[in-house]
Amino acid sequence: MKFLVTRPEHDDTTHYLSSWAKQIMVCAENHGLQIIDLNRERAVKAEFEGKINAGNPCLVMLNGHGGDNLVAGHKNEPLLIGGINDRLLKSRIVYALSCMSAKELAPRSIQSGAKCYTGYDDDFIFNYMPSMLSRPLNDERARMFFEPSNLFMKSLIKGNCVEEAKAKAVRLFKRNIAKALASPISARLAKNLWWDLKHFVSHGNLNASI
Repeated sequence: MKFLVTRPEHDDTTHYLSSWAKQIMVCAENHGLQIIDLNRERAVKAEFEGKINAGNPCLVMLNGHGGDNLVAGHKNEPLLIGGINDRLLKSRIVYALSCMSAKELAPRSIQSGAKCYTGYDDDFIFNYMPSMLSRPLNDERARMFFEPSNLFMKSLIKGNCVEEAKAKAVRLFKRNIAKALASPISARLAKNLWWDLKHFVSHGNLNASI
């Protein structure tokens, strides 16, 4: 089985997304998945279309900036666009760590044959420490946001269906919200974690698994 991941790295946000996705890639390797890694300049539309057609991955993770009907790649080049190339997701399970794409792109993808599309129907917000920019995986603020997201993907890789994987991620989001609320200086973290949880949605077959 193959796992395709896009990892643009052209600004602080995509640098964090790309860095935290490495943990998911290690998990995938440990569970025997072959990884198609579209990192930096490879995270462009032509490369994405070619690799997904040739590699036929069962699982796709899209990291990058987004909009209602698209997910972007390197330097914000539109990578996946509803009504243009969403058919590429046919028969695949998709997770987009990208702002807003679950609003329109997700249901369009399901109409085009994707098994399930999980993402965010509004902005995905995370807090980070600028002093940790060179070491995103050591950033404890960012960890509160990325660990639930990563847990969703790791659970899928381990064979859980979408519904089970999402339930685990939701529980961890809630635990992190409670943890943040316990500290008066972490109220903003709690607010942003709650926002992400509220907009974390799945379309399609929630019983789908790889």
